[in-house]
Amino acid sequence: MTFERSSGILLHPTSLPGPYGIGDFGPQAYKFIDFLAEANCKLWQVLPLGPTGYGDSPYQCFSAFAGNPYLVSPDVLIEEGLLTQADLAGMPNWDPARVDFGELYQWKPGLLDKAYARFEALPGSPIQQEFEAFCADHAFWLEDFALFMMLKDANGGCAWNEWPAEQRKRQPAALENAREIYSDAITRQKFRQFLAYRQWNALRKYVHSKGIKIIGDIPIFVAMDSADAWSHPELFFLSEAGVPTVVAGVPPDYFSPTGQLWGNPLYDWTKHAQTGYQWWIERIRATLSTVDIVRIDHFRGFAGYWEIPGDALTAELGRWVPGPGADLFNAIQAALGDLPIIAEDLGEITPDVVELRDRFNLPGMKILQFSFSGPDNPFLPHHYKSNCVVYTGTHDNDTSLGWYRTAPAEERDFYHRYINRDNADVPGDMLRAIWGSVAVFAVAPLQDFLRLGTEARMNFPGKVGGYWSWRMDASVMSDNLKSYIRELNWVFQR
Repeated sequence: MTFERSSGILLHPTSLPGPYGIGDFGPQAYKFIDFLAEANCKLWQVLPLGPTGYGDSPYQCFSAFAGNPYLVSPDVLIEEGLLTQADLAGMPNWDPARVDFGELYQWKPGLLDKAYARFEALPGSPIQQEFEAFCADHAFWLEDFALFMMLKDANGGCAWNEWPAEQRKRQPAALENAREIYSDAITRQKFRQFLAYRQWNALRKYVHSKGIKIIGDIPIFVAMDSADAWSHPELFFLSEAGVPTVVAGVPPDYFSPTGQLWGNPLYDWTKHAQTGYQWWIERIRATLSTVDIVRIDHFRGFAGYWEIPGDALTAELGRWVPGPGADLFNAIQAALGDLPIIAEDLGEITPDVVELRDRFNLPGMKILQFSFSGPDNPFLPHHYKSNCVVYTGTHDNDTSLGWYRTAPAEERDFYHRYINRDNADVPGDMLRAIWGSVAVFAVAPLQDFLRLGTEARMNFPGKVGGYWSWRMDASVMSDNLKSYIRELNWVFQR
């Protein structure tokens, strides 16, 4: 697929402002889209939109298909008559600058249950008909997901491989019994998904009306504790007890002497091939029904992935194993047509990864923060080809100001020689460098436009707790910032 030269901002919906403890799909999201449009940005990049749990990471969701009910806007539910202002009584006193996920996970489900109670009192209404159509359209994943979440609640929240054997192994009689006993709880889970999809689809329609496209995100692997692993164990390397025999990660490198042990179950690609890669086709199809362009995280894993024994304590004792390669992408292309995919090709990139990316003409990624080791560094703009997407940094990096403050002296020295500026406005100079490059897309986190430091960092790979929580203040969407970005886009023809 051919992309047109343009630019955008990386901002996950959780980071939007608002009074309910977390950014959501409500009024402030629409204001942000207006801001993007008036700044002449054509792209909005988000992180995975699935339901988060332990660690709060959108890259470790309970489902590769489900939406995040914590992003449902109470304001929209009030407008539709599914909530009242009185339902908000007793709401926690939220910190407007951070998401308190622990308190949010306690409060928001109860609020959504109040909306469900009102919904139930409207039999035969248009919204109930809409709900029934949603359930039919998404039956491929929704039935298993709702049952999974209900059983998870019934088992005290523990991982599915710790459930009673008959539930863990999906014995038909046990599942049928659960469906009968917990029928209302299952429907309630489906209703939360209905709300999340419904509000997101309305927002996406508005995004399109402003001439903007959404870049979404697919983590290559699924979480171990997910409806996907539980409902399709045959597609993963799992023992009879549901324990991964091998897991995902990356080998030791300069940044991590013992590597990174992610712990995700690995795909049994032979089994996927035998089904014609149906699960992956459905996953891409579902994601492209919610976003316009997909960034696939850890793309190199399709060429070859680091396989670590399931009982290993670090990622050191792994081995490289070939992935499905072109076979998978041929199947996806045959089923879905064009591949509006960005390949996250960072890390240890070997010729087979480059060959796979280029075979399907997928743009790779460039990170300017990685570039200042010397003039031969491929992340420097003078080395780019146009078919790439450049970022100052991503959700996994420090902000550009935070990066500069902690960079080794030799990197800072080369930065000054290359950018030919002092350190008066490091984020602004880095934004100009990527906007002026030949890369087809230039994208930067909102934090860099706001000149924020490490306090606004979104994530630190390999560290759990305290991340994913940054939120913007509504006042930052100012006319001055809008004019600044619009000028960047005009000067560099984006």
